Amino acid sequence: MTGAPVPDTEDTDLLDAVAQVFAKARPDPAAPLSVGVAVSGGGDSMALLHLLHRLAPSEGYLLHAVTVDHGLRPEAADEAAGVAAFCARQGVAHEILRWRGPQETGNLMDQARRARLCLIADWAVARGVGHVALGHTADDQAESFLMNLSRAAGLDGLSGMRRGWLEHGIRWYRPLLQKRREVLRDYLRRNSVTWIDDPSNENDRFTRVKARRALRALKPLGITVERLLASTQHLFDARSALQMALAQAVETHVTERAGALHLSADGLCALGAELERRLLSHAIRWMNGAGYPPRAEQLLRLMSTLHDHRDATLGGVRFRWRQETLVISREPRAVMGPVPAAQLWDHRWRVVGPLAEGQTLAALGVAGLRQCPGWRDLASREALIVSPAVWQGDRLIAAPLARPEPDWGATLGPSFGMFILAH
Repeated sequence: MTGAPVPDTEDTDLLDAVAQVFAKARPDPAAPLSVGVAVSGGGDSMALLHLLHRLAPSEGYLLHAVTVDHGLRPEAADEAAGVAAFCARQGVAHEILRWRGPQETGNLMDQARRARLCLIADWAVARGVGHVALGHTADDQAESFLMNLSRAAGLDGLSGMRRGWLEHGIRWYRPLLQKRREVLRDYLRRNSVTWIDDPSNENDRFTRVKARRALRALKPLGITVERLLASTQHLFDARSALQMALAQAVETHVTERAGALHLSADGLCALGAELERRLLSHAIRWMNGAGYPPRAEQLLRLMSTLHDHRDATLGGVRFRWRQETLVISREPRAVMGPVPAAQLWDHRWRVVGPLAEGQTLAALGVAGLRQCPGWRDLASREALIVSPAVWQGDRLIAAPLARPEPDWGATLGPSFGMFILAH
């Protein structure tokens, strides 16, 4: 680093916090662990990079760093290059990913966040990195609580940012979520590491900046970052209990077939309103890959429609009654278009087999299903037409779920039950 690490009690506390997170992540403590770290150049992510680099020799981390240049500020390219230079001096593998830009409508910061996760996930998968660390802090947690409170969020929105979760085939971690932002700045100062202060952090056009200022104003009332962290933990515990109850109910009442979910009318009624709402919300997110659940009023309308035994569509997901069974499947018009056959398709599918150059992964579709005799014995039509298939131009090469062959397979990750527990 730019200075010899100072043996300090506070350093040790931070190092231990990071090491403990990844100690739980590795099945074999003796085996090397490929760890990615997202680094913007700001103080939080630079501290996380520095901590992981110090831990790498003793913990057996194969460390990879990545910076996403969103192109939203003129300085962004130079800042990314600065991170690259810092990593080069330390011998840390580093890459810069560039976002092609926001859509004309929608929340800019939310678009950037989603794009960042997708870009980093693709980068990690391509390099065999299964674990990625993000530098969010206790201050981020408290600010998010206030932001969600302003939106009248319920239990899910107020129970805090997750410390770890599975998404896009990658396990994500926030090892510093219990640490204050200033503690990390002090760490960087002790170890002579510089960082970048993003000027947008002082721009009160952004809701997060307003929340940061509100925290300062609330401090005389005893509403501090630490108090809000305690509140989010209590809410998180309550939410976890509900999620466990939902996972158990799903195990009892829901059957997963070829990426579709089957649930009896009696099973739906047995859930009760809160678990039913959660099940439908999770089913939609599991299938469409969205970062957020549908709006509360949309879910209430969906529940009412289903209780009237009528079909519905929401968030790119179809809900169809087949006599007394509700079939939940991907909406054909909403599935992802073709991608290179080695990539993740439609947020959750991977195909394994003798893949060749020029092959793509896309929905099987009605035309492809016609080339799969015997499909009726395997799964529902709703599920199979939106299942993954390998194509060479217009020629169907493989349809692992509708036309099983020894050399081909399709993996769905995570299962619906695991997705519930991870979210």
